[in-house]
Amino acid sequence: MSYLAPGSPENIALAQHVNGRLRAESRIIAARAFLFRALGAGAFAALAGIGIGAASYGYSYVTEYSSAAERIATALQTALSDVTLKTKGEVTLTDNTLKLEGLPKQGGGAPTPTQAQLGTDASPASKAPVNTTFTVFKQVPYLDGQIVSGWNFRANEDRPFQQYCYFSRRTNEAKGQVEIKIDVAMDGKVLPQAQKSDVNLSVLAQNCVWHDGKSL
Repeated sequence: MSYLAPGSPENIALAQHVNGRLRAESRIIAARAFLFRALGAGAFAALAGIGIGAASYGYSYVTEYSSAAERIATALQTALSDVTLKTKGEVTLTDNTLKLEGLPKQGGGAPTPTQAQLGTDASPASKAPVNTTFTVFKQVPYLDGQIVSGWNFRANEDRPFQQYCYFSRRTNEAKGQVEIKIDVAMDGKVLPQAQKSDVNLSVLAQNCVWHDGKSL
């Protein structure tokens, strides 16, 4: 029961106080709602910034390695363009290797080892029998290297008992020249192609030289 008459100053003051309290609580609720919206927008912006930053970092990481690969390829191309290759005839024996330079030319102009160079009278201290073989090399210039074919002969035989072919080139490295050798074929047959190799052995084998004159 109210002891105050309607429209009295006390009731008016009470009503104003209640209205002020309600308006204050409404403003508090609105402020909290704005705070939550601001926090949500800030979290979204932060996550979006992190995502964009991670994507940019990944792109720059990939671009850096791509640029490094291009620089390495350019350096190798420059190094290979400055390499000078010198070929030599070579005769391979079972126990020794003879490198022949400036030998007298006979017949069709091919170098032929002399008996002294072959050392037919040479023998080990054990006096064990010695089997003498020799190798004839054929070089075909190819790209920045050469295709080398080797024919292995036994003494007093006109046909090789073994033939092989490989690609060879030299590159300049920090520690000096490095020779790269890729085996191509053996006895007239192309060797198996490696799955991860970017070198086509069948194409290289077209420059191999075989004793019987056959081509692959």
